[in-house]
Amino acid sequence: MREKQNEITLYRKYRPYTFQEVIGQEHITKTLESALKVGNFAHAYLFIGTHGTGKTSVARIFARELGCSENDLYEIDAASNRGIDDIRELRNSVRNLPFDSKYKVYIIDEAHMLTKEAFNALLKTLEEPPSFVVFILATTEFDKLPTTIVSRCQSFSFRKPSQNVLRDVSLVIAQREGYKIDPSAAELIAILGDGSFRDTLGVLQKVISISSDKKITIEEVELITGAPPRTLVNNFILTISENKLDEGLLIINKAVENNINIKIFLKLILAKLRFILLLRFMKKEMENDIKKDIDQNDFAFLKEMSNSTNTQLSSTTLLLFLDAYSKLDFSYIPQLPLELALIDIINKQEKN
Repeated sequence: MREKQNEITLYRKYRPYTFQEVIGQEHITKTLESALKVGNFAHAYLFIGTHGTGKTSVARIFARELGCSENDLYEIDAASNRGIDDIRELRNSVRNLPFDSKYKVYIIDEAHMLTKEAFNALLKTLEEPPSFVVFILATTEFDKLPTTIVSRCQSFSFRKPSQNVLRDVSLVIAQREGYKIDPSAAELIAILGDGSFRDTLGVLQKVISISSDKKITIEEVELITGAPPRTLVNNFILTISENKLDEGLLIINKAVENNINIKIFLKLILAKLRFILLLRFMKKEMENDIKKDIDQNDFAFLKEMSNSTNTQLSSTTLLLFLDAYSKLDFSYIPQLPLELALIDIINKQEKN
C-alpha cells in the first residue's frame, strides 16, 4: 500500500459554507435564516451537541451572514483559555468597535470548560453586551454550564447525524475525491464515525490516504481501521442462532485479544441483528434497500438467518444487546456487558 499526503483534512475541505450546505440541522438553520432576514436575532447563542455535529461550522456561517469579516470574528477555545484573566481580556476587547464590519462575533468553543470565576466574569458581559457584539457559545456538555449563563442565551440542540446520512456523505465525498467506494465499506465507515461528521470524514481520509487503488472495499476498510472482520461478527451471530455459549464467549475473547473495540463490535452485531429482523418481518419491502447497504455475501448470510426457525434471533435478543451497549462506557471490564447479555440470551433459550 502506498501513502499519500493530503494538504487539507476532508472535514475542513468539505466544511459547509452556507446554511443550505448544512446537513441534518434544518431545525436550526431555518430558524437562524429567518431571524437574519427580519433582523431579529439574539446577541447570545448557545449551541449544544456532541462533537463533530457542525456547531462551529454553523456559528461561522451565522457570523458570515451577519456580514462579519475575518478581522471581526474571534474564536476562543475555552479548554485552553478558561481562566478569569482570559475572560477579562475578552471583556476589554468587546468594548472596542468592529474593524470593518457592522458586528463582532465571538465564538467560544467548549464553553463548559470555563472556570467558575470566568463564568461569573462572562455573565456580566452577556447581560449587557454592546449592540455590535454577538456571542456564540458551543458545548458538548450542557449540564456543566451554569443556569445563569444558559438563561442569557438562545439555545439550539444539534442532532447527531444518522448512520444513513454519514454513509451517504462518505459515498459522495469519496466520489468527489476520485474514489469509488462500495456501499458496504461506506456503511462501515459510517458506523466507525459514531454519529460525528468529523470522525466519519477522519476515517474516510485515513482509508483514502492508504488505499492501494481508486476502489475501496469493506475488506480494505477493515484492514486499515482495525475494525472487526465481518466473519467474526457473522460467526458470533451464528453462535447465538445455534445456542453455542462457549463458542460465543471464545469469539468475544478473541476480539479482546486482537484489540478490537468492543463498542464497535457490538454496534456491528446490532446492525446485523436489525437487518435480520427487518428481512424476517418485512421481507420483499426491505430486501432491495438492505442489498444496497451490504455486499452480496453478507446479504446471503443475513437472509439465511432471517429464514431460520430458531427463536434466538429475536427482538428480545436485540433489546438485551442494546442494554449491554448502553452499559459499555461504564463497565470496568469492557467486554463484560456483552458476555453477560450472551449468557442471559442462551440460558433463557435452554430453560425454554
